[in-house]
Amino acid sequence: MNGSRIRQPSLDWETRLWKRGYRRVAGLDEAGRGAWAGPVVAAAVILPPDDGQLAGHLQGVCDSKLLSPARREALLEVISRHALAMGVGAVAPAAIDAMGIVAATRRAMALALRVLWPPPECLLIDYLRLPDVPLPQECMPKGDALVLSIAAASIVAKVSRDRFMAGLEGVFPGYGFARHKGYGTEEHQAALACQGPSAVHRMSFAPLRPPAPGERRVGDQASLSLEAVAIVGSQSPREA
Repeated sequence: MNGSRIRQPSLDWETRLWKRGYRRVAGLDEAGRGAWAGPVVAAAVILPPDDGQLAGHLQGVCDSKLLSPARREALLEVISRHALAMGVGAVAPAAIDAMGIVAATRRAMALALRVLWPPPECLLIDYLRLPDVPLPQECMPKGDALVLSIAAASIVAKVSRDRFMAGLEGVFPGYGFARHKGYGTEEHQAALACQGPSAVHRMSFAPLRPPAPGERRVGDQASLSLEAVAIVGSQSPREA
């Protein structure tokens, strides 16, 4: 995609909060809400108070959906160098089926916040409010297109989830997870028609269905751990 046509998110929201005394403002976003398979992954990113150069250092950081995989990987390295802290949380498909995708997304965000150090003082969230997190929050639709820390979180979440899904290719061959990352595509639909759902498919999502009594899904005996596949994880604060 032509980067010159992509609107650069700003630090306007973060700056307002820094001026109000909040020094550790975390942006949050998720990846994988609409996928048929795999976890929902959330990331939280705290950017340091702007020294006048931060936006320049993070030039090109924007909504992850507008970027190629290679560009997201490159920008993740940039974000890692300049962020004060980063955290990633994930909720597995079975939990998504049990609690629903909205609750699972909130849970993933809470897990991402749990591993942030230093802890945040205020949150900027793309779309969802976190009622169980006792911190000041600003929630906005399309926050990943407007707010730099949310855009950074969108990239961290997307790269983390994509890496995880690519790692499932060898565990559950034949589904094409490395290519479509669990989203609904013709290839994915054809694989489901041929093989049936796997242990990492979300059975509460269309076009999937609960297994019939006694029916086993592909990979039911596989040991699947979100921690077993490389995810970006958390980042300690930079040295002052």
